[in-house]
Amino acid sequence: MPKVKLETVIKYCDATLEPEQFEDWSGAQNGLQMQNSGYVERIAAAVDATLSTVRKAVELKAGLMIVHHGLFWGGSSPWTGKRYEMLRLLLDNDIAVYSSHLPLDAHPEVGNNARLAAELGFRRTTPFLETKGRQVGVKCKTSVSREKLAERIAAATGEPPKLIPAGLAACRNVGIVTGGAGQDLAKAAAEGVDTFITGEGPHWTFAVAEDCGINVFYAGHYATETFGVKALTAAISRKFRVPWDFIDYPTGL
Repeated sequence: MPKVKLETVIKYCDATLEPEQFEDWSGAQNGLQMQNSGYVERIAAAVDATLSTVRKAVELKAGLMIVHHGLFWGGSSPWTGKRYEMLRLLLDNDIAVYSSHLPLDAHPEVGNNARLAAELGFRRTTPFLETKGRQVGVKCKTSVSREKLAERIAAATGEPPKLIPAGLAACRNVGIVTGGAGQDLAKAAAEGVDTFITGEGPHWTFAVAEDCGINVFYAGHYATETFGVKALTAAISRKFRVPWDFIDYPTGL
């Protein structure tokens, strides 16, 4: 089986995603979060680095996990109980972890937003919605009914989205920010979109959508963020000829 140096893969990921150009949430820790003994023969991609996905990576005999939500969202300590068990599995099975949050959201080719837009049939997009000083989403002009767009989203994510039908029946200016961007609904409307696609949002955004006159599709935080880790890991696999698997462990959220 072919293998590649971990250092080589990490350099490729960092050069592609440029994590040093991003400010992110404190728990993101973009980049290599856990090293291994130095080589990778198989890669596992997952949305979240959790005990459950690490167990699946062990079953796959992966030497590296590429994830969107890494090891430190709940704080870096204490490493006890289930956290200790996860760390022990990573160490005992020589598994490295590379995490990319906002850099992977924003990337124009392998990013979550770019890939979801492509899956929805939107080819010409422009950057959209600033987060932490960078535009991480995409927007585009189109002409599609709410019903047809809902069908496209369901086909892309594997589940029907929740719709707040507070805008026009024909969607013409669509903005996409995967994950939990519902709280940015008013900001998205101010940027001129009449339809906003994201993963999830708070209850109060229903009233905000009506106030702004904007359609909102909540398509699932997990479901909208499978695209980036898949695209990045597939690119790594093509470049270094290392096999990869996607660990599908949906949260339903």
